[in-house]
Amino acid sequence: MKKKTVRDLSDAQLKGKRALVRVDFNVPLDDSCRITDDTRIRAAIPTIRNLLDRGARVALLSHLGRPKAKPESKYSLGPVAVRLQELLGVPVTFVESTDTDEALQATLRADENQVILLENTRFLGGEEKNDERLARGLAMLGDVYVNDAFGAAHRAHASTEGIAHHLHPAVAGLLMEKELDYLGKALTDPARPFVAIMGGSKISGKIDVIESLLPKVDRMLIGGAMACTFFRAMGLEVGKSLVEADRVEMAAALLGRAKDKIVLPVDAIVAPSIDEPAKAHAVKREAIPPGEAMYDIGPESIRLFMQEIMKAKTILWNGPMGVFEKAPFDAATNAISKALANATRRGATTIVGGGDSAAAVAELGLESQMSHVSTGGGASLEFLEGRTLPGVAALDDK
Repeated sequence: MKKKTVRDLSDAQLKGKRALVRVDFNVPLDDSCRITDDTRIRAAIPTIRNLLDRGARVALLSHLGRPKAKPESKYSLGPVAVRLQELLGVPVTFVESTDTDEALQATLRADENQVILLENTRFLGGEEKNDERLARGLAMLGDVYVNDAFGAAHRAHASTEGIAHHLHPAVAGLLMEKELDYLGKALTDPARPFVAIMGGSKISGKIDVIESLLPKVDRMLIGGAMACTFFRAMGLEVGKSLVEADRVEMAAALLGRAKDKIVLPVDAIVAPSIDEPAKAHAVKREAIPPGEAMYDIGPESIRLFMQEIMKAKTILWNGPMGVFEKAPFDAATNAISKALANATRRGATTIVGGGDSAAAVAELGLESQMSHVSTGGGASLEFLEGRTLPGVAALDDK
């Protein structure tokens, strides 16, 4: 079902009104509380600018980290307010509370060309419980509700789901709209061939995605440590590689059903341990030594995967091919990143599904060369599984 977005709001609905925007500023901070990656802040800027340009007074809600439903200085959004002001070029006022009279007065007094950032919603005891009293209180902070926090849309929290029942219009922001459009089209009407690339360490975390995507894709390329569970299902020696023993039977069943749709690595980069990269070497998948483990897919597998990527018109990637944080086990993940950038240039739709894949693409500076890099790891996975996202379902229908 299509949801209303900020594009559906008239200028009259926004001029002089308080637009309360749920953003996802859950950014990584170092030990000195400095932001190490501002991608999620940048992703929210088009929606904020759209609202400001149309005369709205903008107030922002966000969570950060996992505080225990009470204030913790290391999870304060103060540093985010500083960075947001630098990026926006307009005054950003940080309010050190959220569900208070101080916060309410700040939103009522705000000028049109000013942004209010309220303190971490997870400092509030009722946020993660989706407390109705809190949702009503938050609703008083705005005249219009905009949810642009796709990364938190799979959580039924007071600021993402509960509030939308008490403040209308309740619409999606431009980032939320983009996420739903790209991921939705991949599931319902992809240009073909449609290739999914699945990686990461565990099949258990991706099994529902694999089950959901398998009937829809033309090929599914499987890398990362999860490939080892499939190797074990094929009766191959996997040495000290990570294998989910309780998922081997499931992997065998998937291979039986998928026939030639699933493409597995044909070789592996192995080493005695992750801390001995100098001993890394390539072996056929049938020849993984008993005392070693697979930490990346091998060069022949990279070539095999490239052939499928070159033919594809829609490519969805979720999960690295190896331990990409450590050379030389980053070779395949880097190669996939570059192959997707090339595919975008030749006109394919390339979607990177958040989490570690997004981090790998960012590390190489290739984000702008993908059609879409999702800001929501868990949310994108649940969407691809076909689940309803509470933060989306609560918004106004078109």
